Amino acid sequence: MAAKETTHVRTLVSPMRLRTRRGRATYWTVFTLTVAGFTFAFLFPIYWMVTGAFKSPDELLQSPPTYVPEEWHADNYSEAWSRMDLARVLRNTVLQAGGAWLFQIVLCTAAAYALSKLKPVFGQIVMGAILATLMVPASALLVPKYLTAVDVPFVGANLLNTPWAIWLPSVANAFNLYLLKRFFDQLPSDVLEAAAIDGAGPLRRLWYIVLPMSRPVLGVVSIFAVVAVWQDFLWPLLVYPDTDKQPISVALVQLSASLPLTYLIAAMVIASIPVVAVFLLFQRHIIAGISAGGVKE
Repeated sequence: MAAKETTHVRTLVSPMRLRTRRGRATYWTVFTLTVAGFTFAFLFPIYWMVTGAFKSPDELLQSPPTYVPEEWHADNYSEAWSRMDLARVLRNTVLQAGGAWLFQIVLCTAAAYALSKLKPVFGQIVMGAILATLMVPASALLVPKYLTAVDVPFVGANLLNTPWAIWLPSVANAFNLYLLKRFFDQLPSDVLEAAAIDGAGPLRRLWYIVLPMSRPVLGVVSIFAVVAVWQDFLWPLLVYPDTDKQPISVALVQLSASLPLTYLIAAMVIASIPVVAVFLLFQRHIIAGISAGGVKE
C-alpha cells in the first residue's frame, strides 16, 4: 500500500509553536495589534473630518488640536447645506454619476461580452488598441476630449453644460472593459454551449446566464464608475462653465474661499455619504456573488 503523501506548508510561525500556550498568546497579540493599527489608520481621518465639522473655526485651527470638540456646533451641517446649496449640487452630481454608471454597465458589458464570447473578426486587434489607450496619460487627452465635446464630429453638437459631456467620455473606460472581459473569459463555456444548443441566442445568454454569474465584477465596475465621476474635478470644471450645473467636486472648491472652514468640512462629510452608501450596497452584491459562477465537475 502506497504511503500517503503529506504536504508541508511553511509559515512564519510553525504549527508546533502555535500549539503552545506562549505561541498562541504571541500570535493573537501580534494579530490583534496589527488589525487595530490598520483600523486606526483608516478610520481616524474619517473621525477627524466628522468631528472637525462640529467645532468652531477657532477651535478647529488651535494648536495643539482637540480630539473631541469642546462645544458641539451641529448647526454647521445645516448651515453648510443651505449656504452651499448642497441639494442642487448633489442632484447634479447624482445625475452625472448615475448616467455614467448606467452607460458603462450597458455598453462596456456588451463590448466585453462580444470580445470575450462572440469572438469577432480582428477582436484581438481591437482589444489591443483599447489597452493601448491605458498607456496615454489622462492629461494628454484633455484637449482632444474638450475639442470633441465642443464640436462632436459628424453631429456638430455642443455638449458643454450638458450631462452628455460626462456620460460619453466615461464610457470609453479601457480598464473597466478589460476587467469585464477577463472575468467573462473565466466563465465556464459548458454552460453557454448548453444554452446555445437549447436555442438561446447571444443576447439571451448574456441576460440570463452571463450577467447573473458576473455580479462580483459588475459590483466592482459599479464602484469604480461612480467614484471616478464623483471625485473628478478637472474635467467637470472644463465642461461646466455654468456654476448652477457643476458637481460637488467643483462646487466645493469654488465656494471654499468665501465660507468658514468648518462649513467646508461639513459639506465634505455630506458629500462622502452617498459614495460610502454605494460602496456598501455593491459590496453586498460582491460577497453574495463570489460563488455564483461555480460549476461542479
